[in-house]
Amino acid sequence: MPLAITGAVLLVLGAAAVATGLLPWAAVGALAERVLPILAFVTAITVVTELLNASGLFEWIASRFRRWGRGRAMVLWILVACLSLAATVFLSLDTTAVLLTPIVVVLARRCGLPPLPFALTTVWLANTGSLLLPVSNLTNLLALHTLGDVPPAFFAARMALPAVWCALVPVAAVAILFRRELSGRYYTVRLTRIRTDDDAGAPPDPVLLGIGAAVLAALLPALVSGIAVWIPAAAAGAILVVAFAVRHRAALRWALVPWQLVLFAAGLFVVMEALQHVGAREFAAALLGSGSGPLDLVRVSAAGAVGANLVDNLPAYLAFEQAAGSPARIAALLVGVNAGPLVTPWASLATLIWHEQLRRLGVGISWWGYAAAGLVLVPVMIVPAALLASLG
Repeated sequence: MPLAITGAVLLVLGAAAVATGLLPWAAVGALAERVLPILAFVTAITVVTELLNASGLFEWIASRFRRWGRGRAMVLWILVACLSLAATVFLSLDTTAVLLTPIVVVLARRCGLPPLPFALTTVWLANTGSLLLPVSNLTNLLALHTLGDVPPAFFAARMALPAVWCALVPVAAVAILFRRELSGRYYTVRLTRIRTDDDAGAPPDPVLLGIGAAVLAALLPALVSGIAVWIPAAAAGAILVVAFAVRHRAALRWALVPWQLVLFAAGLFVVMEALQHVGAREFAAALLGSGSGPLDLVRVSAAGAVGANLVDNLPAYLAFEQAAGSPARIAALLVGVNAGPLVTPWASLATLIWHEQLRRLGVGISWWGYAAAGLVLVPVMIVPAALLASLG
């Protein structure tokens, strides 16, 4: 609810900007044309991932991982890291934070392993692994429009090297920090499915599980096919809604629709657009400079990372987008706002969601320790990644 309240306040402020003439109606129309497909995608992909989770697909994958790990904690952790990265790349960082966090925590506990290295892997990769595809992060979808709505393959080619580096660094960090915990073995006890209150006691429906797997298998290539991403996401959502209406109607709830997030994002878009018309553009231009040399790109990434940790990565991107300008500088900005939010808890919505999941599961975390690790990891990631962005 606080997210919805914040979004409503932002929309009121945006409406006031329009009413007073600070934000022209023409700019509002251009903004709507740009962001409505993005908000449609966010809504559709959230419904898809929630229903995939309700089908038992993610828990089924986790149970296979327990078996494939063959009692070795390191192998199990590597599988979890691969799943977290794949979920982030193809289904967005919020999917990883919302759905995979409780799954991997329960998986670790069922195997008698400490949950913290698994939980940190999900949140770090949710942020740093969101550079490769437009669908991986809302900032990427915004950048795609700025880059001229280039095909996803073009976007991925430019971001591939930074994405690989920013995924490897946190994985290496977890492997080093938790080498003792991950060097042991676990008992291959059976993993029970994580259930909600609505379906407690009910085993997964094999029909819904099969439909979910088929929908996911078809959706992943469609998201990188060049079609506007909201179209395949909406089609996948429609198929799953029909399937659940027939097989498990109780799972279809209005709570599946991320209306709070959509309201917040819509309000944020309007306010940030208004700020561009009252001097924010000039301030950002002075802060980011205008060159495209190696040090200039590092400067852009650093500004994005600092801005994300101060006010959240989405407003940071919106504030700096127009000042970034060229494709190389946009790529460097994405490095900063995507991989940089590892210091403060509010640096990305995914981190806030992740922490709430840990709180519900009774997993404690020191924000001081989290911030200290982030202060080390962020420069190690974004400086080389910003330089690699120029090679795309």
